[in-house]
Amino acid sequence: MEGQEHCMPQARLRVELPDGPWIADVSRDHPEALFEVLTALPEEGKGFGLFRFRSDSVESVLERIRTHETIEEASVIQQTDGAATVQIVTSKPMLLLAAKRSGTPIEMPVEIKDGTAIVDVSAGHDRLSELGEQFSAMGIDFEIEYIQQRLQPDQLLTDRQRELLRLAVSMGYYDTPRRCTLTELSEEIGLAKSTCSETLHRAEEVVTKKFVREWLPQENLHFEPVP
Repeated sequence: MEGQEHCMPQARLRVELPDGPWIADVSRDHPEALFEVLTALPEEGKGFGLFRFRSDSVESVLERIRTHETIEEASVIQQTDGAATVQIVTSKPMLLLAAKRSGTPIEMPVEIKDGTAIVDVSAGHDRLSELGEQFSAMGIDFEIEYIQQRLQPDQLLTDRQRELLRLAVSMGYYDTPRRCTLTELSEEIGLAKSTCSETLHRAEEVVTKKFVREWLPQENLHFEPVP
C-alpha cells in the first residue's frame, strides 16, 4: 500500500474505579445508567469535563451528580426523557490525573457503567507501563483486555484514494442534494468514470468499516476486517 507505514500500540483497559470520584459513586448508585465522557481536561487539581448519560431516571441521576461532594459545578447542556449532556467541574479527576502524570492521553469517549470504565489509549509500551503504575499508586484496579498494533490513517487508504475522497468532499459529491456528479468528479481528477467509481467505492468501504468498528455497537455485525 502506498504511504508510510506507522503503527502504534493500542490498548483497551477495563478499569474498576474506587469509591470517591463522582463518576464511580453515581454510576454505582445507578448501575443501569451508561455514562460517556466526551471531553475532559485536568488542571490544577481539578477536572473539567463534558459527558452524557442514558438512564430511565435522568432527574435522579442529575440530582445525585449535583449533590456529590466532589462536584464543584454541574450545568445541563441538553436533556431529554432518557438522556442528558452535562458539563462539570470536579475536584477528584483520578483517571485524568493518572493519564497526565504518565503522559498517556486517554481516547474519548470513555464509557463508564456501574463503576467500571472502558479506557482506550494509544501509546508506546513505556507509557502504557507508566499509566499502569499510576493506576496502582492511586489504588485503581484494572485489567488489560487487549493490546494491538493500531494502523495510522496513512495506512488505511492509498494516495489516490485519499486524493479522490478529499476532492469528492470539497466538490460536494456527498452533499444533500449533491453539488457534483460522478462524471464531473472523474473529469476533475482525470480518471475514467468506471475507475473513479471503483476507487471511490473502495475508499468508502475502508472508511465506513473503520467507523463502524470503532464507534458503533458490534452486536450482529459481520464483515471482513479492514486490512
